[in-house]
Amino acid sequence: MFFVDTLEFEGLGNRSYLVGGPRAAVAVDPPRDVDQVIAAAAKRGVRIAYVAETHVHNDYITGGQELARITGASYLVPAAAHVSFARTPVADGDTVTVDEGLVLRALATPGHTPHHTSYVLEEDGRGAAAFTGGSLLIGTVGRPDLVEPRLTEELARAQHASAHRLADELDDEVPVLPTHGFGSFCSSSQAEGDATTIGRERTANDALTLDVDTFVAEMLAGLDDVPAYYAHMGPANAAGPAPVDLTPPGRADAGEIAARLAAGEWVVDLRSRTAFAEGHVAGSFNFEGDGKLATYLAWLIPWGKPVTLLADTPERIADAQRELARVGIDRPAAAATGDPAAWIREGERLASFPRARFADLAEVRGRGEEVVVLDVRRDSERAAGHVEGAVHVPVHELYGRLDEVPSGTVWVHCAGGMRAAIAASLLDAAGRAVVAVDDGFDAAREAGLTVTRP
Repeated sequence: MFFVDTLEFEGLGNRSYLVGGPRAAVAVDPPRDVDQVIAAAAKRGVRIAYVAETHVHNDYITGGQELARITGASYLVPAAAHVSFARTPVADGDTVTVDEGLVLRALATPGHTPHHTSYVLEEDGRGAAAFTGGSLLIGTVGRPDLVEPRLTEELARAQHASAHRLADELDDEVPVLPTHGFGSFCSSSQAEGDATTIGRERTANDALTLDVDTFVAEMLAGLDDVPAYYAHMGPANAAGPAPVDLTPPGRADAGEIAARLAAGEWVVDLRSRTAFAEGHVAGSFNFEGDGKLATYLAWLIPWGKPVTLLADTPERIADAQRELARVGIDRPAAAATGDPAAWIREGERLASFPRARFADLAEVRGRGEEVVVLDVRRDSERAAGHVEGAVHVPVHELYGRLDEVPSGTVWVHCAGGMRAAIAASLLDAAGRAVVAVDDGFDAAREAGLTVTRP
């Protein structure tokens, strides 16, 4: 018998796996903070004999090299991947014995990257689970445009072929266990559900139901924006990431917070958007700790810019520090917790701005008041419909395009409220009068606002 433990990373929309038998296991696509993988192995009472990467990742920093170093495991990396560290190169068809009766077989599945490799766990010679990384996902496949624009169509065709190879070689009941597809921008579209099999994918996945030309055309037409920090992940993983340091950052008092803001550094408030709107340090930015913190902070922040974290509790700081380390934002410059009143100097006041619903916006417009409506959703979302007259600047571009937002009070919205809160904090820090619309976009039409298509 074998086990599969799934480690979920909701902030990044990815999964890693620990799979093995009674004595030994293999870790597949581990996160940078490897302590939880080690803890999972200890709970099972197994030795981590192998660490396997499906590809050089574009959306997070791997912990594979460090995990192999700590545990003494063999580090399996696709042979065609260009890396600068010692590893055990694996090619199509290579196998390793994980435990008695359990063999891991490498299966070349190019498409997400040219060197992408899936791993099939075989129990007594029969396929029992497929770890498909960024190849075959739940109802979709990994996007092919993250390596080199000139390779995108070629890799999209390779994705189609790789999906068919997996379907041809594996039985219907074999579970498909991907790394991407749970919110990661490495997925060409988002997964529906959280579990699948080869048989289910045969009937539900476009890569297996459409001919290659139709599949490629539809995939390329539907590709979305690429987070800016992805440009730094691949090179860091190819070079071999440094061990992560999760010791607490130094404590910042009100004077240091003010000094860091004056120096042009980023001060990030991790509290809820409601709490931030009610009172915050002027000039700070709001990225909710329980939202997609790593994705959006890493996407927006100028790479390498020092960041100071503010939160209600030390635990929230620790959680954020761990999540940010997964995308290469290491060692916060400082941190502060507790009452926001302690984060400002004597004589200063906390800043604030109002929150509203789409119904409030409709009421204001109905009175004939001139306001700026700012839509910070992505292009693909806006294409499905937008509030008439709304200015459009996607949130990941807003920091560099603040001067394009027309003068006046800005009512900023997204699809649900989280990105609008980020945008509102950017505008507020720039001295703009802002109202954060904290509402689902479906409510815009219900409130009587005209929703139109471009």
